[in-house]
Amino acid sequence: MPSVSATVTTPDGSCPVTLHTPEGTGPWPGVLMYVDAGGVRDTMQEMAEKLAGYGYAVLVPDVYYRHGDWAPFDMRTAFSNAEERTRLMSMVGSVTPDMVASDAGAFFDFLDSRPEVKGNRFGVFGYCMGGRTSVTVAGRQPDRVAAAASFHGGGLVTDDPNSPHLLADRMKATVYVAGAENDHGFTAEHAETLDKALTAADVEHMVEFYPAGHGFAVPDNPPYDKAAADRHWAALERLFGASLS
Repeated sequence: MPSVSATVTTPDGSCPVTLHTPEGTGPWPGVLMYVDAGGVRDTMQEMAEKLAGYGYAVLVPDVYYRHGDWAPFDMRTAFSNAEERTRLMSMVGSVTPDMVASDAGAFFDFLDSRPEVKGNRFGVFGYCMGGRTSVTVAGRQPDRVAAAASFHGGGLVTDDPNSPHLLADRMKATVYVAGAENDHGFTAEHAETLDKALTAADVEHMVEFYPAGHGFAVPDNPPYDKAAADRHWAALERLFGASLS
């Protein structure tokens, strides 16, 4: 699939991005992909390319751009190596909800400006911390998000005043959340709280669990599960097919 590399100017600097599109002239609905804690790497670009093949223009931003030229993580050892785990968690913690919201505005402006992209409302989806980011963006940029998906996302329901579930009454998107079984970052109790918040806000949504571990959708994660990954691609195709035009 074709792809282009570019730089998006945000309120905090310059963010490298890649835009993946189907073959042909388009235009296609735009989708913003949020990576997991490991950041942008070959696996994530390949996943964006796969979704582009379904008929979407998929933007992948480097959410860690404020760290400059950071060294990539090897997800096979990132959590077992104490030094790398500390570095990874530090980078995850450095991305705040306010940063996410302001960056998303710049990413949507970029999609708006591209001839390959049609429409002015977009899809967002992500994995792990990217799943949390997607739900946050749906609440913080409601007029620009038509559909949002989170896969094995953590921190969707917390005691923090910035918890994504507290944004439910601002959302205008269709929301899909797929949790991993036995994941302390998103438990059955969290799912119930999120479901109730979305229902009370009259948000079209689905919250469910896959019988797989955290990281099930991402091929370079040790818990990758092909059956669960295939299920997640089918869910994305249904969600975006129904919500984006």
